[in-house]
Amino acid sequence: MALSTILGLVIGLVSLLVAYLMKGAPFSTLANPAAFIIILGGTAGSVFIAFPMNEMKTIPRLFGKIFREQKLIAKREIINMFIKWAQIARREGILALESHVEEVSDEFMQNGLKMIIDGNDSNLVHDILLEEISVVEARHRAEALIFSQAGMYAPTLGVLGAVVGLIAALANLSDINVLGHAIAAAFVATMVGIFTGYVLWHPMANKLKRLSAQEIELKMVMVEGLLSIQAGISSLAIEQKLSVYISPEERKLEEQNKEAEDGQ
Repeated sequence: MALSTILGLVIGLVSLLVAYLMKGAPFSTLANPAAFIIILGGTAGSVFIAFPMNEMKTIPRLFGKIFREQKLIAKREIINMFIKWAQIARREGILALESHVEEVSDEFMQNGLKMIIDGNDSNLVHDILLEEISVVEARHRAEALIFSQAGMYAPTLGVLGAVVGLIAALANLSDINVLGHAIAAAFVATMVGIFTGYVLWHPMANKLKRLSAQEIELKMVMVEGLLSIQAGISSLAIEQKLSVYISPEERKLEEQNKEAEDGQ
């Protein structure tokens, strides 16, 4: 499970309920099925209208991405792999890497390695890999947009829910007790709309964008590494070139670990 997602949901929900209690608002007003139907049902309906069915079918998978930790190959592991391949390629030639193709679990990286082993032109390999990255980015943007749009619709639907509730309240002007309860219940819809929009849907869209950025960055490391091997660059130069994708903190930690190992 993605700990940050779970923590965010718990913190957001608890903060709302605690503030609700501190303000002295009765929890009984939250038992308002009509408000939840208007917000959740209305948001779902709006999203279905806004997107084609083939994109809507991806929503369960997207929730899986949001609530599960993303499993990506570590950058250092990829860099070490390229260092080893560069040494083999310079010693035995590019064709010697053919026996290492099955070691690669990532399909994108495996296809790129096959292309350079087959002797394709470096410009062609570069264009194909970047085009594939561009397609992946476009797909990820479309997926995140579903949640971004839901985040736009929900707060506005909250206003609609409040209007519906006020219409019902105005029908009971003769009974002041019923009127007060009806007005309070009407604004529950607004609260639910704003909460779901800005605590659920917009943050989830942002999370999908961040996960996409991490995946794309990893693919760029792979592209640089593959083209460097094809160009015959030394393993030391490849390490220096690809290390820019590792944060200064991680590099410093690696250096400290290496010094500790050398001192033993």
